[in-house]
Amino acid sequence: MISTETMIGALVNLGRHKLRSFLTMLGMIFGVGAVIAMLSIGAGAEEESLRTIASLGIRNIIVQAKEFKSEELQQIRTESLGVSMRDVEALQTILKPRPLISASRLIKTYQINSEKARSDSRVLGVSSAYPIIQNLKMLQGSFFLPEDEQSNAQVCVLGIVAKQKLFGFGDVLNQQIKVNDIWLKVVGVLADAVVEKQEFEGVKVQNPNNDIYIPITTAIRKFDTETVENELNEIVIKIADGANIKEQASTINNLVSVMHRYVDDYSIVVPEKLLEQRQKTQGIFNVVMGAIASISLLVGGIGIMNIMLASVLERTNEIGLRRAIGAKKMDIRMQFMAEAIAISLAGGIIGVALGYGISRAVAIFSGWSTIITGVSIVLSFGVSSIIGLIFGIYPAVQASNLDPIECLRYE
Repeated sequence: MISTETMIGALVNLGRHKLRSFLTMLGMIFGVGAVIAMLSIGAGAEEESLRTIASLGIRNIIVQAKEFKSEELQQIRTESLGVSMRDVEALQTILKPRPLISASRLIKTYQINSEKARSDSRVLGVSSAYPIIQNLKMLQGSFFLPEDEQSNAQVCVLGIVAKQKLFGFGDVLNQQIKVNDIWLKVVGVLADAVVEKQEFEGVKVQNPNNDIYIPITTAIRKFDTETVENELNEIVIKIADGANIKEQASTINNLVSVMHRYVDDYSIVVPEKLLEQRQKTQGIFNVVMGAIASISLLVGGIGIMNIMLASVLERTNEIGLRRAIGAKKMDIRMQFMAEAIAISLAGGIIGVALGYGISRAVAIFSGWSTIITGVSIVLSFGVSSIIGLIFGIYPAVQASNLDPIECLRYE
């Protein structure tokens, strides 16, 4: 073990050549800084992916209607009815254990207003299970009920931004809004939902804050639509706990395919698979960046070995004198090992600070999320210490094996 006295002596020796010591540390500084920055960016990207997937629903499967030109739709409708309530009914009947299902339909609007203001919000027809499936919270009132769907009730729930546009910051329950020519009573307001991305792996992530929700049956039966359009834009299925998502996705795909007479007019989105794909990509990124950072650490280790070998030649007389007055080989070895470790530790400390600065700069100037974890600091700092130890062994052994008499004669 390296004693405290030996380590203090090593620091004193390094302090005599400050510039040389600092230049020797640069490889370790940049290597550790690169590792910290790389891991912080990777951790931030993973955290952001998890939040985005949470907004899609990790146990959700989404059946989306594909978009086509009018002439293409005319041909498709001769074979398939498109995504519709028939699909919802079939899914509810076939899937076991029974999942929660919400249909979704986007209303084409030309006018949305209250007595006070107008709004450019989206209007969506959805099922009463929608807030449970999408993990939405209520700020005021409640979401509409299954009874409202059955009676085609003219009620609505406002996102927080839509509410502020139409009514400001006051109480809005039981107030009326007009969508196209239909009056709707406000029964609830959603709490603010934080959505950082509008797209994830090619899938749109909707922000509910500026949306207005009405019962799906009201959307279908009281709002005009073209006959060739899909009855629904999408169906969201929340798979029951304990059911295998991949097996359920396969069953859903087979069932919908049969319902559509094998016409490819829909797509299946499985957020869990998107997350797996992103994590795999992120893992490859981490390995590549880790390899690049490791090269910097390796160069830093070689620099330490080089300067320590030069130091052995420079201090040959000192080594001979210490051996002559009773120092053992182990004492000489520990002296040079201590200096190598001190250089790597100092470089590691500065590198951690540099990595922190880089990660913060990336977060500020690029808008990327970065997270510095204790694991990344311990890992990079530990690796720098080990490299200092490994690359300091050879010079230390060389110094301890020098002949004391020859050392005293050395000029």
